[in-house]
This record gives sequence, C-alpha cells and structure tokens, in this order.
Amino acid sequence: MKNANNQSDYVVIKALEDGVSVIGLTRGTDTRFHHSEKLDKGEVMIAQFTEHTSAIKIRGNAKIITNVGEVDSE
Repeated sequence: MKNANNQSDYVVIKALEDGVSVIGLTRGTDTRFHHSEKLDKGEVMIAQFTEHTSAIKIRGNAKIITNVGEVDSE
C-alpha cells in the first residue's frame, strides 16, 4: 500500500486488553506468517506495510488507526 507521497502506509495498534496478538503476513505466491508480537493493555505498536508485509492480522481487543479511519477489534 502506498500513500500519496509514495511511502508505505502505517497502522497504529493500541491494545485495549492484555495479550493482543499482531501478526504480519507475507506477500508472494504463498501467504505466510513472518512476524508476531503480543501487546499488553495500553501498549501501542506502529506497523508498516512493506515489500514483505501485505497484511496484518490482529487478534484480541484493540483500537486500529489507519489513514482511512479507525476500527475497534473485539
């Protein structure tokens, strides 16, 4: 994903409970997990889409902020 300035987009993830999982998924012919993090309540992670990361999966209660809006996972 590229924004208007030709830079990769960022996603802000704020854990609203302990144990929120953030999982990076790869690009290419096979989608694979390539990175994972666990966040505790109040922790914030800033993730970036890159040539290797095409998707981010979030498991748990978190606020997700992107350039197109905000969403709460449940």
